[in-house]
Amino acid sequence: MNLADLRENYQRGQLDRADLAPDPILQFERWFVTASLGGRWRRIGIACYKLWQAIIGRPPTDVNAMVLATADQDGNPSTRNVLLKGVDARGFIFFTNYDSRKGRELAENPAAALTFYWSELERQVCVAGTVSKLPVGESEAYFKSRPRDSQLGAWASDQSAAVPDRTALEQKWRELAAKFPGDIPLPPNWGGYVLKPERVDGGWELGDHFPSPRPLPWESENGSTVS
Repeated sequence: MNLADLRENYQRGQLDRADLAPDPILQFERWFVTASLGGRWRRIGIACYKLWQAIIGRPPTDVNAMVLATADQDGNPSTRNVLLKGVDARGFIFFTNYDSRKGRELAENPAAALTFYWSELERQVCVAGTVSKLPVGESEAYFKSRPRDSQLGAWASDQSAAVPDRTALEQKWRELAAKFPGDIPLPPNWGGYVLKPERVDGGWELGDHFPSPRPLPWESENGSTVS
């Protein structure tokens, strides 16, 4: 499986500011109820979709999703979901806007952590280590492999920055599409990171009536602590 080729078109959960509650806790509760209860036919539809994906041999949706935890120089943490786009002897690779909140925090404090959770396996893997930027050439090679719309989106979207409305973002996207009718260059503030693992914990869920399993110990070749 080539992780760099795993892509999902995220359009099912569009947001409209007018639909949001003024209190973020209230909005969270609404979404939590929707996620936990949903509806019988919605759950059946999701189950059928997963079955079809398995039949045709496609990997599960967002199997490469991971929570990335970073902190600024004062130790204030933040998290978000990103997509794993590669793993090799150097570590775990992902791509993003360098001017985003995570990019700014990694510039101040390169210590970070990842969490993968695969509910079907009842397993999670937690990774902690130090993050560094990938070489520009490697970022450029991956950028050129992305669909054209995704390339334009990397130029148009100022991650973690407020935008007036969706119309302004779409207008910027159209202007960039006109500016780059052919090949789209790598944005100067966009590229890849690699997290070099210093600790890896592999665990699994056994239910309330079993004691929590201890981390699985093993040693990495680079001498880092892996458990």
